[in-house]
Order: sequence, then structure tokens, then C-alpha cells
Amino acid sequence: MERAGGRELHLYDTLTRQIQPVQASDGKQVRIYCCGPTVYRDAHVGNLRTFLLSDLVTRTLNFNGFKVDLVQNITDVGHMSEDFEEDKMIAQSKSEKRDPFEIARDYEAKFHKDCATLAITRARLYPRASECIELMIDFISKLLEMKMAYQGSDGSIYFNAETAIDYGALSGNKLKALKPGHRYEYEEAGAKRFHADWALWKAAGNRKEMIWQTPWGAGFPGWHIECSAMSLKYLNNHVDLHIGGIDLRFPHHENERAQSNPMVGGEAVTLWIHGEHLLFEGRKMSKSSGNVVLIEDLIERGIDPLALRFCFMENRYRSQMDLSWDSLKAAHNFLARIRKTYSATLSSGPKVTAQVSEFIDSIVEDFLNDLDTPKAMLKLRTLERLEMSAGEKRAIFEKLEVLLGLDLLSERPMRALPDAATKLLEARIAARAAKDFELSDSLRDQLTEFGILIQDTADGQEWSWLIDL
Repeated sequence: MERAGGRELHLYDTLTRQIQPVQASDGKQVRIYCCGPTVYRDAHVGNLRTFLLSDLVTRTLNFNGFKVDLVQNITDVGHMSEDFEEDKMIAQSKSEKRDPFEIARDYEAKFHKDCATLAITRARLYPRASECIELMIDFISKLLEMKMAYQGSDGSIYFNAETAIDYGALSGNKLKALKPGHRYEYEEAGAKRFHADWALWKAAGNRKEMIWQTPWGAGFPGWHIECSAMSLKYLNNHVDLHIGGIDLRFPHHENERAQSNPMVGGEAVTLWIHGEHLLFEGRKMSKSSGNVVLIEDLIERGIDPLALRFCFMENRYRSQMDLSWDSLKAAHNFLARIRKTYSATLSSGPKVTAQVSEFIDSIVEDFLNDLDTPKAMLKLRTLERLEMSAGEKRAIFEKLEVLLGLDLLSERPMRALPDAATKLLEARIAARAAKDFELSDSLRDQLTEFGILIQDTADGQEWSWLIDL
């Protein structure tokens, strides 16, 4: 494979339940497909955790000399709501009283903006479901020819689940165990031959918007078909890494695998990578709970959005994570300090020594080891106190930034200190010099009321702004 002497990334594969090496099946570049947003609403921080996963994989591969071809879909049609009575795009269109495609383009633009704010690597291509209808029709036609799909009595086209080899290997949900009327598939009474079959293409019925003409009449695509059609088309009939949230493992990815494998005569995907759920302050994020957090909510509170990226990296991608405002505040303050540490090295030229190379290699190895980012972030925290020259620390920062994506090389402007706070800081320096620690502690408390965090270091007193939550 064409790479610059890099080392292999290993990731946990959901299909085999084992940690496997990531390799380019064509010997040229690692082909990655990441399930993208359904653009009927803003992407919340839980969604963004999954999208960051593709970025961490891409950065790690690139850092180690691998070429990457990343494709991420935009679902703007065909995603049914949980009760499967209405497409989410059309439901939102009714709610906002706007054209569904206008809504889709607005939320798609917000998705790209949020990803850029989190320094998430752009994909080569973002195909929209609504613009790939011909691909889906062609895909479905081939499944019909292979006798793996059929037209139901309602005019819709269904995949014959009983023709799928090894169904359930990805999720553990076997066909015989799936009961009629399970919540994951739209159920048209009597239309399907087998209760676990799923719709590849839905007949329009009374639907007037977002429908297309096909050889089987007017209609719209089912949820799962878009990823099968897009991934194989735009990644040349094979996906080395398929990335998505754990909630997509079933039924979406299980059904996608069943549809795609027959097209290539084997496994269409080498490795299936899933990111775990995100909780916020102990609860699942949901509109009904009122705890859905967006990037704009962080910005409104004065929190650097990259603090969210850092929090994500402090947790393993395949472990459930509980995010909180306190952890975001702590991450914000750490990033401010670490950028200040870098700024202090700029008077020295970067100096690569054996200790520098060892430190960098140690963090890179953590990333290569199934993205053990928590271990890597613990090491990053030691950089403030590490006994190294300024030039050595500068070399570490400048080498790792492309891997970490935390914008460590640009210290953010800070708010000006009020005169009263400046006097308190000066008074505290004098109190510590006089070893009047009781007064020093009292002055620290007064500075906290100004929103100022104090740290006592070997070099003296340091301060930073606290976040007002």
C-alpha cells in the first residue's frame, strides 16, 4: 500500500467482535463510509460524537502515512420516524410550514458548520439521498432480478429477509426471534411475505411530496437502501471501514449488510465500527427531557467548542459516555492553559530530541491501539509540567496538532481584567511572598467571585477565566 512507513491502526470490529487491523483492500487507500445526518433538525452533541469518530480514524490513518477516501451521506428523504407513519423530513416540513428540501439544505449547512467548528475532517463526498434516487432504483432492480426482493400487495418493494445469508451476525438479532410488528420496520398489514422483510421502496399512496417515478410506480426510498447504493457506488464496490453510532447497528446496518453483500458476492464491508451512546448529566439526550445540547449552546455559555472535542477524546469511543457542563468547563480551562504553555515556547525554535520522539510515539501508539484517546489525553495533560526545554515542548505541540485537532497552536484572546481584579492578583502575590496564606486563600476566594481561576505553580501565580455556567 502507498504510505510513508506508517504503523497500522487497529479497531474493534462489531462483526467479528475482535480488534482488527485497518487495511486498504485495494492496496492504495482506506475506503471509509460514515453514516451522516438526517437533516430535519440540528445535530446535537451526541450525533457529533459519532461524526468525530470518522475524523479520529482519518487523522490517525493520515498521520501514519495511509491515504483515506471518506464518503458521508446526507439523508434528506426516506428516514421514517419511530412510529414509521411519516418521513421525518415531511413531519418537520409540516411543523415549520416550509418546503422539506429548503429545510434539508438549511440543516445540512448547519451540520457542515458544526463539523468545521469541531475541526472534523471533511469527507471527499457528501451524496444526498434525494440526488441518488437513480442509484437506488438500479440497486433495487438488481435485487429483484436476483429474486432477493419482491413487490408487495401494497405496491411497495420489499427485501426478502429469508434470502439473507448469516442475517443477525452483526447485531445478534436473528430472523426467527424477530416478532411481527417489531418497532424497527414500517408494517403494512398483509403486504409483506414475511414479517421481518423491510421496504426498499415505498409506494407513494396518499403522499404528495418527495416522491419519484419508478418502474413500479411513484414512491420514495426506504431508509436502508440509500447507504447500500451510495457506499458501493462511490467507494468502488467495497468499504474498508463502515462507521456509525451503536444505535444504527440494528436494524440499519444489519439490513444494509444483507442488501449489499449479494451485490459483491461476499462481504461488502471489511470492518464495522460503532461509537457508543452519549448521556448528558446522567440521562439520554432527548427533546422531551429538555437536555438536548447543541454547539451553539456551548458558544452561548462562553465555552470553546473544542472543549467538547477534548471531552470526547477523554472517553473511549466504544464506551458509553456521560458528558456534563462541569467536564466541558474543565476542558475549556485546560485548553486555555495548554495553549498558553505553547505560546511560552515560541521564543525557542522547535527541538526534536529522543525524549520528544518518545513522547510523540507514545501518544501515537495510543491512537493506533483502538483509539485509546483517554490514555493519550492523560499524557497531553502532563505536558504543562513536563521537565523539558521550551524548544522540546514546542516540537511536541507542532507535531501532534495535526493528529489532535485541538488548535493548540493559537492562544485565544482573553477578556481584559477589571482593575479591581488586577489589584487582588497583585495583593495575593504579595501575601504569598509574606507567607500570609490565610490572606492568600481569602484573596483567591474573592478572585473566584470575579470568575478567575488561580493556579500556584513553581514559577509563581497563574490565572485564567472560569466559565460562567
